[in-house]
Amino acid sequence: AEEDPCSFASPSRCLTRHLYLRCRVDFGAQALRGTAAFTARAEREALRCLVLDTKDLQVFKVTVNGQDAKFVFGEKHSFKGTPLEITLPFELRRGQEAIIEISFESSPKSSALQWFTPEQTSGKKHPYLFSQCQATHCRAIFPCQDTPAVKLTYCAEISVPKDLVALMSANRDGEMPDPEDSSRKIYLFSQNVPIPCYLIALVVGALENRKIGPRTLVWAEKELVDKSAYEFAEAEAMLKVAEDLAGPYVWGQYDLLVLPPSFPYGGMENPCLTFVTPTLLAGDRSLSNVIAHEISHSWTGNLVTNKTWEHFWLNEGHTVYLERRIGGRLFGEQFRHFQALGGWRELQNTINTLGDKNPVTNLIPNLHGVDPDATYSSVPYEKGFALLFHLEQLLGGPDVFTGFLKAYIQQFAYKSIITEDWKKFLYSYFKDKVDVLDKVDWNAWFHAPGMPPVKPMYDMTLSNACVALSQRWIQAKECDLGSFSSADLKEMSSHQLIEFLAQLLLEAPLPVSHVKRMQEVYDFNAINNSEIRFRWLRLCIRSKWEEAIPLALKMATDQGRMKFTRPLFRDLYNFDKSRDRAIKTFLEHRASMHPVTSMLVGKDLKQDQ
Repeated sequence: AEEDPCSFASPSRCLTRHLYLRCRVDFGAQALRGTAAFTARAEREALRCLVLDTKDLQVFKVTVNGQDAKFVFGEKHSFKGTPLEITLPFELRRGQEAIIEISFESSPKSSALQWFTPEQTSGKKHPYLFSQCQATHCRAIFPCQDTPAVKLTYCAEISVPKDLVALMSANRDGEMPDPEDSSRKIYLFSQNVPIPCYLIALVVGALENRKIGPRTLVWAEKELVDKSAYEFAEAEAMLKVAEDLAGPYVWGQYDLLVLPPSFPYGGMENPCLTFVTPTLLAGDRSLSNVIAHEISHSWTGNLVTNKTWEHFWLNEGHTVYLERRIGGRLFGEQFRHFQALGGWRELQNTINTLGDKNPVTNLIPNLHGVDPDATYSSVPYEKGFALLFHLEQLLGGPDVFTGFLKAYIQQFAYKSIITEDWKKFLYSYFKDKVDVLDKVDWNAWFHAPGMPPVKPMYDMTLSNACVALSQRWIQAKECDLGSFSSADLKEMSSHQLIEFLAQLLLEAPLPVSHVKRMQEVYDFNAINNSEIRFRWLRLCIRSKWEEAIPLALKMATDQGRMKFTRPLFRDLYNFDKSRDRAIKTFLEHRASMHPVTSMLVGKDLKQDQ
């Protein structure tokens, strides 16, 4: 078995199959304190010891079937954390199970958790906590086999102050008063579908909900809950299309949670409860592709899971493929092609930034000695999608390829796999088209850096207007600037505005006179759609327009979605007029940023301690 370079655990010796988590959320100490009881099964004879992942945890006691067990921490590793070596008080035979209970406490600086004081929340009255475990941060909450190769079911009892609500990536099984403290209550949860531990998630705050579909509540702080209910109203329609494309939805509930602005990702596919950034709240549902993406993960990622993070493209490439198929069903095939081409541009942009010889641009990177957070990029998403889109075109079109996808999900549901498993299944499913598959340059797709060896074909209907307008601006001389007017944008959707700006960002920076004129005629500063504003401000900073500096700093710090915050800070750092202000602003905000965002922006700005 291929061992996971990002984990100390050895699932080939012993497997954790179920977790019973009991813990208390202590806002004063910014710590989670409690017990994690694992049902573990020996996978080989005469098992005497077990290694779990931990990171910045205290461990007070370990018992095995109620008997005290000796434990010792191994050597601390810079980002992987510290292995916890447990010696069993008796031998386990192969196939024998035991309950291993660990009493633990998390650190206030846990990389999995962000704690908010009441002042940092929308409502200003109550504290707030959320977790983000992907890729390797579950070990910073409690000891575990922190590898996606292992799947387990879980139950939890979470004690919180009684004015607050706790939610997890699980079924909600009710609440009860905390028998040990009348100012607290305990929320109960169960997840009966086996999941990798990166999908364990917890949020605690003054949360309200609105019902937006037969299996969907939207949760948020009071201030955002109605806006969120409107924005995400398409969730049920998307779920129905996804079930038609991928098979039955096995998770029961599909709730959405809108997090505080510092949430580092667009969305996180926590089962039963997708987490999303408030930067999706454009007011017009135009950024709902992120919801389609997280819904799609209910099959690709959560049912069929990458065995190690080197095969992350299996999660993300297939999920982007499904997300765009959903978009195609709801908004037309031309829209699917338009989004697909936008993804190819995004990939070009990423590879321009990272360098086309950089090994992290391989579809399957080598993660030995590498922090998966530091290599995170659009590559597994968009190079992965491009491969699947190319295969769709080679093998007979979307309907034929969806037949494969559905069979693939059925074949590997509840399992963790590597690329070789996927490829073998592809060859067996298309056994009458092996000659076509053999023409694919698999080695280049999987193991070469830079852009893919082949560009798929894209319908250009919706892209042509974006290309035409961006070319007008690129070719315009000073004396042509009068020819632009607000009428240029009259027929363009917000998706097309995003693409227009994305195309300009792939080119050499425009003269500052051009961006000033663009603001005069299009008034992009007045647009609050996060995807438009992000690209517009990058364009301004790259053209060295000093008036945009405070606006770019504000966007980089008002929210913390890394897709926006990291490039904005990078561009500000690369502009001599704003470098010092960028560093100063980062240092001022660092303490209130999400731990992973602060670490990565610190690296980008050469401020890492």
